[in-house]
Amino acid sequence: MSARALFDRSTAGALTERLAQQYRAVFSNPPSPSERRSWENSLPALAEVLRDAGLDEIEVLLEHQLPLTSLRADAVLVGSHPTTGRPSYVIVELKQWSDARMVPDADDLCLVTGRGNRPALHPLVQVRRYCDYLRDFSNLLSDEEDLVAGVAYLHNADDLDIDGLFGLPDAKAHIFTSTSRGELIRYLQTRLSPLDGALEADSLLESAVAPGRQLMRVAADEIVHGGQFRLMDEQQVAVSLVKRAAALSRRSDSKEVIVISGGPGSGKSVIALHLMSHLGRNGRSVVHATGSKSFTTTLRYVVGEKNQRIPKLFRYFNDFSAAERNGLDVLICDEAHRIRRPSAGLNAAGAQGSGGSQVEQLIDAARVPVFLLDEHQVVRPGEMGSVAAIDAAARTKGCLVRHVDLNSQFRCGGSRAYEYWVLRLLGLEPGGPIKWQPDENFDVLVAESPEEMEEYLRMRQEAGCTARMTAGFCWPWSNLRSDGSLRDDVVIGSWRRPWNSKSERSTSGAPASSLWATERAGFGQIGCIYTAQGFEYAWNGMIFGPDLVWRGNEWRAVQAENKDRSVAHAAPHQFDRLMRNTYKVLLTRGLAGTVLYSTDPETRALLRTLIPDRATRAT
Repeated sequence: MSARALFDRSTAGALTERLAQQYRAVFSNPPSPSERRSWENSLPALAEVLRDAGLDEIEVLLEHQLPLTSLRADAVLVGSHPTTGRPSYVIVELKQWSDARMVPDADDLCLVTGRGNRPALHPLVQVRRYCDYLRDFSNLLSDEEDLVAGVAYLHNADDLDIDGLFGLPDAKAHIFTSTSRGELIRYLQTRLSPLDGALEADSLLESAVAPGRQLMRVAADEIVHGGQFRLMDEQQVAVSLVKRAAALSRRSDSKEVIVISGGPGSGKSVIALHLMSHLGRNGRSVVHATGSKSFTTTLRYVVGEKNQRIPKLFRYFNDFSAAERNGLDVLICDEAHRIRRPSAGLNAAGAQGSGGSQVEQLIDAARVPVFLLDEHQVVRPGEMGSVAAIDAAARTKGCLVRHVDLNSQFRCGGSRAYEYWVLRLLGLEPGGPIKWQPDENFDVLVAESPEEMEEYLRMRQEAGCTARMTAGFCWPWSNLRSDGSLRDDVVIGSWRRPWNSKSERSTSGAPASSLWATERAGFGQIGCIYTAQGFEYAWNGMIFGPDLVWRGNEWRAVQAENKDRSVAHAAPHQFDRLMRNTYKVLLTRGLAGTVLYSTDPETRALLRTLIPDRATRAT
């Protein structure tokens, strides 16, 4: 809308309700009371600034979603530059804060009245990252240096109320308060002419989105050189808290536990790799640990191409059963939902380790243990990684615990709606399945046959996207034939395909088991929960097997149909939850889209009622 329309609607009181309607349409949820308050209080303040600046004709994109994320800029002001005539974009971050102060010993975190002791990212850092991110992922802006600028406007604060926040200079982003409102007006006049900005807005909205850098392809550069990933909002908060805790732990002999929660694609592993790079380059002892063989093996393989010593830094949770107490500065526990109740390894007699549960051993191993987890990814009996369990173990040992929630961030290519839709579909959120509403950030399709699913994904793969097929563990998994080829274990009618290789060596054109998700040759084999968990690819084909079927108005978990020996003896109620979590993981591997198929006719009928689009060649 134009700045004039923004002013008229905000003063008439109609703007908040209109935004709330759009929010419900996109996210299938009403906006929170705090979100509504921010619209009611902040948007009129912005509208008045634009009116007084004489910028009535520029375009204002409200709640503009950044490409491939669910992060939204409060407003993007769009028009032409008053001197060059080139397109000009100003990202505006609006804050209702009345006062704020810097967190001691941190240069990018602040504390705000009303948030308790939970740190917030410095607004200047936040808006600067938004500018960089928009430039990185919009083809229109990627080769242009000076088209995007940013401002943070704390309209309820005076300069004296946020005095400590001004010590962070930045040439591309600026911070203003009610005291400096006049300076904000003059600054906007240097970036935007009073001319109509509709064409420039259309160009931005229609700009092709550059694909995000694949995690594994740049992991080595991140570890060796750093700086490959753009950390946003709560990701940066998490990283800064760990850096701060690592510095304090040496000076004050203190110990903090950092717990970082986030759904698929929220950036947990990006945080882990960034910390490995930063801490290692700054002389801190740091090790990365997971409970996932595929994920750890892949990281070792990728980074080992650049430096043969680095793979030693990637370990397993079991490796710390006899670790020296506080022997590391930082231990990064990635995929921490896979922590096991009893440690799978026994302490050696006379070892210096702590004994106790696996989570206690991991806490004891470092001055700053960092846990990154998604509680909906517990898929095996004995896995107990949860925020509550980690909190309880840490507090028993007298550790200070800090939490960061990434769940508002990157999810399945930015589609929070899809993440919510999956949770409702599987009964992991109350209310029952809901119909999928088309989303420009993410495609959801239903296939009538495995052939239809595979053909659609093959087209995506041939078009340059990564694509993989996954399934519930409902078919046997055979050893290789005598000639080294894979057996076609997954059989659905006349369609037959192999599971991914069991071997850690490439065989008959198929990649090693741990590299199935990242090597192009992985297409054509079927991945299960253990090879897919922890990885992402552009397009995901997911087969519901007969171990989870829809009957009447509820899901039924059929233990006899599951071939996974690790869950064979689980109690029925536990098996039901494990299957829902398993399919939740499999459904959320795709960054651009997912194709669903079920071997069960009644379940396929349910999917047809929920998903309007078919995975056909014409789609």
